[in-house]
Amino acid sequence: MALRSVLIVAADGGLRHVLSEQLSRFEGCEVADCGSGAEALALAAAGRFDLLLVDAGLPDMAGRALCRALRQGGQRAPIVMLTGADGDGVDSGADDHVAKPFRLGMLLARLRAQLHQHRRGEDVAFAIGAYSFRPSARLLVHDGNGARLPLTGKEAGILEFLYRAGGETVARRLLLERVWGYHAEAATHTLETHIYRLRQKIEDDPSCPRLLLTEPGGYRLELSPAGPAISSSVKSDSKGMARQA
Repeated sequence: MALRSVLIVAADGGLRHVLSEQLSRFEGCEVADCGSGAEALALAAAGRFDLLLVDAGLPDMAGRALCRALRQGGQRAPIVMLTGADGDGVDSGADDHVAKPFRLGMLLARLRAQLHQHRRGEDVAFAIGAYSFRPSARLLVHDGNGARLPLTGKEAGILEFLYRAGGETVARRLLLERVWGYHAEAATHTLETHIYRLRQKIEDDPSCPRLLLTEPGGYRLELSPAGPAISSSVKSDSKGMARQA
């Protein structure tokens, strides 16, 4: 089994050392660490991590701002954030939050749980047309010839959100919010460019799409009748946003 890769981002060098030692010695992880948000963004862009631990107090940016930047940059691995006693950083897009001061054993247990959940998700594959879509690997595999088509983080995010919408139309603004993290009006040409590139990859004839469809107010993924039922929260969100578009 491949080693799990963890990035620790904290200004406190002593904390980074202790956590790195514990994760590598007792959890069998490969650990990288840094003391600033800028370093973290560079490391995340250069390599793949299975988990990121981010301290709220960084010298060059707030930890919650780093979390948002990581998500907007396509980072899909779980993020655990160390927050202050007042909960600063909870609204950050992180998957879990641990308030300081904390017990080392409790923090390691929370990190272990996130790594386990991420590992289970790596094997998930969805059927989209002639392809098997593997979100965590950002990969499309052709069911016939085995061709492997890599996806960018944003492309994988769009496909996964549309798939989980169960064949219903998802508004453009909702896709921008969920995939890019935009919470205000944003130009749609960014989304349209990614839709265009996705069609080049998954459609037999991109000029006449049969899978990734444009609908009034948004986009829809054509699924087989055996596709999964959409969760009520996603359904209500997509419908509500579609009415506003």
